[in-house]
Amino acid sequence: MTIKYMEEYRDSDISKTLSERIKNVSRKNIRLMEVCGTHTVSIFRSGIRSILPETLSLLSGPGCPVCVTDQREIDAFIELSRAEDTIITTFGDLMRVPGTISSLQKERANGRDIRIVYSAFDAVETAKKNPDKKIVFLGVGFETTAPTIAASIFTAGQEGVNNFSVYSAHKLVPPALEALMAVDNVKINGFILPGHVSIVIGMNAYEPFFNHHRIPCVVAGFEPVDLLQAMLKLVEQIETGKPALENGYPRAVTQDGNLKARQVMGEVFESVDTAWRGIGVIPKSGLKIKKEYETFDAEKIFSIDVPDSEEPKGCACGEILTGIKIPPDCPLYKKVCTPIDPVGPCMVSTEGTCAAYYKYYDE
Repeated sequence: MTIKYMEEYRDSDISKTLSERIKNVSRKNIRLMEVCGTHTVSIFRSGIRSILPETLSLLSGPGCPVCVTDQREIDAFIELSRAEDTIITTFGDLMRVPGTISSLQKERANGRDIRIVYSAFDAVETAKKNPDKKIVFLGVGFETTAPTIAASIFTAGQEGVNNFSVYSAHKLVPPALEALMAVDNVKINGFILPGHVSIVIGMNAYEPFFNHHRIPCVVAGFEPVDLLQAMLKLVEQIETGKPALENGYPRAVTQDGNLKARQVMGEVFESVDTAWRGIGVIPKSGLKIKKEYETFDAEKIFSIDVPDSEEPKGCACGEILTGIKIPPDCPLYKKVCTPIDPVGPCMVSTEGTCAAYYKYYDE
């Protein structure tokens, strides 16, 4: 099926045709994981779950950057906000994520200078306007946001903005796929791979993972037709026993990805072992600032004494991120944990699985 125009990716007749093809092909019980949080929201918003056969189950994976940020990192952000003569700059979805004893929103209510920005370059501008303050940008996200944050560090260095720094808590997607394959009690038959991340890293980045596990993988866009096409490709691969790594988003994703973005990311960051909420430490799955740019590394600049971190009691966010549970399985869901008063990050972020279920899922 060839589609040329954007509106066709939202066409209900094309979506119906694809869903019928999935029903006709699907025979086995299949569990597909959408790795990306935006995919989770798009699937719910477009009602895709309601038109899939009973043989096909969808699992939501660790594709929400705020959700997979380790509890200790959240607590470190909160401790940073208490440093004297410091302005914390952050994306808005971090504000309400509960730490062990506080949150950035509570700290701001207590008088800490914490500002929501729309890009790391806004944080650099804040540093220029406040030369007597130390400006820290909280770097959370995947390969999608890491290049622009790397570019902000590079720019700050070129322009001599020495009161700007970044706390990097970035995560990398391909190593997480490896970790998911090792999680007990989770059976995944195929992956709907993320679109935005793949634009940056390209199809080649998934080849080591695919060659190792030979599990069906398809990169997908975000419109209903994109997602249904990806699901059809995966079902066909599984039913025929011919796993493949396919690009279902060729209008945006290439084999090599965005070479310029990857170059600037590699200039500033290096991969390190790092902890993911719900999974634990994954080798070479995080990005930290290289020694050449350590004057912009908040972890090196500040002496942060982070208290012992604890996951929220009763919260199943970690198990939800790995597909072991779905939000209604959590004893806190809709009872204690709601978008107004969230217990865990999966209910906070707009890309969080619990928030998506709460908004769209009719039990």
